[in-house]
Amino acid sequence: MTSAYTYSYTRTHTATHLTDVILGSIVDILADLGINMDRLVRDWVENENAIKAWIEEGSLDTVVLECHQPSGAVVPVIEFPVSYTTSGDGNAEFTASRARLARFRAKLDRVPNGTTYRLFCTFNGPRTPQPGWGPGQRASIGGLRSITFGTLGSAPHASTGMRYHHT
Repeated sequence: MTSAYTYSYTRTHTATHLTDVILGSIVDILADLGINMDRLVRDWVENENAIKAWIEEGSLDTVVLECHQPSGAVVPVIEFPVSYTTSGDGNAEFTASRARLARFRAKLDRVPNGTTYRLFCTFNGPRTPQPGWGPGQRASIGGLRSITFGTLGSAPHASTGMRYHHT
C-alpha cells in the first residue's frame, strides 16, 4: 500500500504568519522603547485583520511605525516592507530572524517619556477598505539615517523586512 501526503501552504497561511511577525515585532519594539501600547492591544484584532487581508490580497506595500516624541520630532520611524513572490521557505527564516531582531532591538535609540506611536500602511495598488483604517499622512523621513535589517520573516508567496530610520 502506498500513500501520499501533500501540504499546501496557502496565501492565507502566509498572510497570517507575516501579520504575526510584523505585529509581534511592533509590540517588541514599543515595549523596548517604553511606549504605551494600550491602544495597540485594544485595536489588535482590527489591525491584525486588516494587515492579514491586505497581505492575502497582495495590496500591502509597507507597514510603518512612527514614534511621535513630545518635542514634535517623529523618530524613530520603522518600516516593514512586504515583498510578494511565487514561493519561499518560511519557518527556518522566521526562527533565525527573531534572534537577529532581538539583538538589533538592543541598539534602538531611546525615546523620551510621553512618546506615542502611529501606524500607517502604504499600498502598491487598489486595496479592500478595512474597519478602523482610513487615509492618513506619514511624517517625512527626510534627513533621517536608515539601516536596513533585511528579511524579518518569510513564507511561501511573501516576505517582510525592516528598515529603521533614526537621527
